[in-house]
Amino acid sequence: MDLQPSDFAQIKRAVEAALLASSEPVPVTDLRQLFDEDYGADVIRRVLEELKGDWSERGVELVNVASGWRFQVRPEFQQRVDRLNPQKPPRYSRAVLETLAIIAYKQPVTRGDIEEIRGVSVSSNILKVLEARGWIDVVGHRETPGRPALFSTTKSFLDDLGLRTLDELPPLEDLGTLVDSTDIEETADSVDEGAGQKADAEEEAAPVQELIDESESDATESSAADAEKEATAVQELIDESESETAESSVEASVQS
Repeated sequence: MDLQPSDFAQIKRAVEAALLASSEPVPVTDLRQLFDEDYGADVIRRVLEELKGDWSERGVELVNVASGWRFQVRPEFQQRVDRLNPQKPPRYSRAVLETLAIIAYKQPVTRGDIEEIRGVSVSSNILKVLEARGWIDVVGHRETPGRPALFSTTKSFLDDLGLRTLDELPPLEDLGTLVDSTDIEETADSVDEGAGQKADAEEEAAPVQELIDESESDATESSAADAEKEATAVQELIDESESETAESSVEASVQS
């Protein structure tokens, strides 16, 4: 569709306003509904790419995540913006992080699959924590006796981590340094309530990566550090992205 420069500029301003006003990512299909005219998806994508360039030198950036497009504070300015609304980002137990990592890297999986990989039973509360956060969901049932539920990650999980697809999850060999176990606070203490200190110790030492590899080949035993790597990767992504989606942060940056 051929557009006059003035028409394109109007479309651009309308899309920009809609994205700034939204607290959630907006897909291209929804942005097309802003107009009476039937502008194609290619036109909206051109507008979005131009807007992305317009904001490239500012403290706020336009990014494309799993659910659509959104404005967010650039990572290098996030700590400063957080001073306006200081909140401690949520931290999750290693049991929760390991379960999330297994689902993310091996989905779809059943509760039994997770238990086989981790080597310990998985409390239903762990899955409830992740479902309540909107990071996992039941996507079907395996056609085996009992028809166990199959779990996969959601678009919200990718949105919160600033990713578009699962292919953008970091491979284990590229993950950062390990964190000390004290860095992970037990905010979901009820998850392992009654399991006892011995079970907790076994869970923290579970060789997650080794067991994941075993499902595809006969891998040799890996160290407990592999499990920590995978849990650490998820926690680091969570920490980096928790505050990037805050609507107030974007508004504060724009107003300044």
